[in-house]
Amino acid sequence: MKVTEVPAIAGAYLFEPTPYADERGFFCRTFDAEVIRSVGLDPNAFVQHSVSRSVRGVLRGLHLRSGAGEAKLVRCSYGRVFDVVVDLRPDSPTHRGQAHFELSGETQASVYIPAGCAHGFQALTDTADVSYRIDRPHDPAEDVTIAFDDPELAVPWPLPATSMSQRDQEAPSLAEALRHRES
Repeated sequence: MKVTEVPAIAGAYLFEPTPYADERGFFCRTFDAEVIRSVGLDPNAFVQHSVSRSVRGVLRGLHLRSGAGEAKLVRCSYGRVFDVVVDLRPDSPTHRGQAHFELSGETQASVYIPAGCAHGFQALTDTADVSYRIDRPHDPAEDVTIAFDDPELAVPWPLPATSMSQRDQEAPSLAEALRHRES
């Protein structure tokens, strides 16, 4: 498994497995505790695993958590997504930096997103399954959502948004969301 630091987001990593393919399909290891440890992360820190399924054009995000935040290991297990990470940690050397990835079921690559970073994605295929390993139990009271089309962020979403949750549709601007996170 190849590990690459994400220059635009301090403490973020891209994990790229090596699928073994033959006439039956493929097999690959998508999580390896030793590889996670090799970059200084605790593989036992992940306490929840969730999966979402989206259809082409669906946009989820941008989301983060207040308080201690939430670190995630995110992978597209089927289909393709345009994945976005925004560093909103005030003391980070990459504060306000953005990283964009195309995650896919073909590559099975995972992105480690440090706590304090916003995350979102858009489905690029008719079906896209995204898997999340999360380091804290979910507490809806800590949810923070930022408008996907905030001009200050200017995320280059590749498709028009065909569907979003009501929470995402009503999300405040980055400035408003950060004020809420701090209160």
